[in-house]
Amino acid sequence: MRALADSDGLEGFTAYFTARRDVVRRTAYVLCGDWHRADDLAQQAFVRLAAGWHTVRDRQALDAFVRTCLVRAYIADTGRAWRRRELTAAAPPEPPPVDDGGDAVATRMAVVEALRSVPRRQRAVLVCRYYEGLDVAETAELLRVSQGTVKSQTAKGLATLRVALGGVRDLVNTRPTWEAI
Repeated sequence: MRALADSDGLEGFTAYFTARRDVVRRTAYVLCGDWHRADDLAQQAFVRLAAGWHTVRDRQALDAFVRTCLVRAYIADTGRAWRRRELTAAAPPEPPPVDDGGDAVATRMAVVEALRSVPRRQRAVLVCRYYEGLDVAETAELLRVSQGTVKSQTAKGLATLRVALGGVRDLVNTRPTWEAI
């Protein structure tokens, strides 16, 4: 198999970036809960892909490669001391409205807000497992941990998410509804 750099070059990367940037950005937002940080994380993932574009041999692996770069950038970024500082605001934020009628926007906001209370590694596992649809083995490989760690982090993350959701507890009775995000 030959590398894609010769025939596709910049055009191939540009086409892939244009087609997938919004999906990668949304995944980054689910991970971090902040659109500005999501932009930064998505950019880091695409910069990593651009740097290695000339070595890509299989187009089917591009999504997995970008997802791996994105999740690893998120974990590395949240581990930095300057990211752990408390963010200040002029006034405390209002809790997101929860509509019992099934309002998709309110549900999405409630889940994203609740994800912020989940520790970073557990959040990464939940996003990989339920938002990205990866199985235990794929998630373990992506995060470079054992399958047992993925299972325990999933259980702990879901428990934290259930507590954080409180009044909208039925969203995560067994599995979260990530399609709405």
